[in-house]
Amino acid sequence: MSEAAHRPVLLAEAVDALSVRPDGVYVDGTFGRGGHSRAILARLGPGGRLLALDRDPTAIAEAQTINDPRFEIVHSRFADIADVLAERGMESVDGILLDIGVSSPQIDMAERGFSFRFDGPLDMRMDTSRGETASEWLMRADEGEIGEVIRNYGEERFAKQVARAIVAARAGGVIATTRQLAEIVAKAVRTREPNQDPATRTFQALRIFINQELEELSLVLPQCVRLLRPGGRLAVISFHSLEDRIVKGFMREMSTADVLPRGVPVRASDLREPPLRLVGKAIRAGEDELAENPRARSAVLRVAERTGGAMPGVKRVPA
Repeated sequence: MSEAAHRPVLLAEAVDALSVRPDGVYVDGTFGRGGHSRAILARLGPGGRLLALDRDPTAIAEAQTINDPRFEIVHSRFADIADVLAERGMESVDGILLDIGVSSPQIDMAERGFSFRFDGPLDMRMDTSRGETASEWLMRADEGEIGEVIRNYGEERFAKQVARAIVAARAGGVIATTRQLAEIVAKAVRTREPNQDPATRTFQALRIFINQELEELSLVLPQCVRLLRPGGRLAVISFHSLEDRIVKGFMREMSTADVLPRGVPVRASDLREPPLRLVGKAIRAGEDELAENPRARSAVLRVAERTGGAMPGVKRVPA
């Protein structure tokens, strides 16, 4: 699927947030179908550079359509961003963009197994070249582990009942397709939220767990701060509360100055400068974008700028 057929959520807002310099060096940590990367390249001058990462082989194939000497794509998870840059001799960059979670093209491909709306193999891996599928994990995990994953990552009230139903069903054969799983969950979830399929939370939980999405996000954020030059921007788009909670908490912590007890004889100028400065408030999709793409409703963009302050345990960043 080409970028022309898929417009990323908050495209203009995210690229604007990076405040792209013509000669700057930028990282698109989640290439997807290339919408953000193409928009960044359009703002770069001849001396600029863009490095993109993605762990989805389909995204890597799409990136081959970009014939631009300023652009490079790497098949990698974004949690390895520091290693990827180090391998290329890149010590620091001017901006990093992360568009977290599964993309619409991935959801709409039945063979990827992300959606209960299409019958396909129960895969759910973002990187189909490695790792365990959702089907394989469900067939070996114990009931308690399955319930914990569905409760923690899907915030499903009936996680215990769903886990029990899955274990009972697998005794009769492999749970191999999305339709099989959706039907099992539908019988176990006694009540459903308005306009929401009973399998929604279970599918979300399994996808997040199989791809270790929250762990990856927690790993990449500190690396991004260390890699940004003073004045460089970090822009992160998240799509549900679990992701946004991590991003919001991290940015708030990294942008908060030390608080000392009253009466301590320390001048304000002697306090540690926080490594980040928050840029504006959280940004959500406008009415026009929502009318065109209802999936944008849950998207949240948060932006922070690197200061000269050091990360905790790291020497001061040179200007």
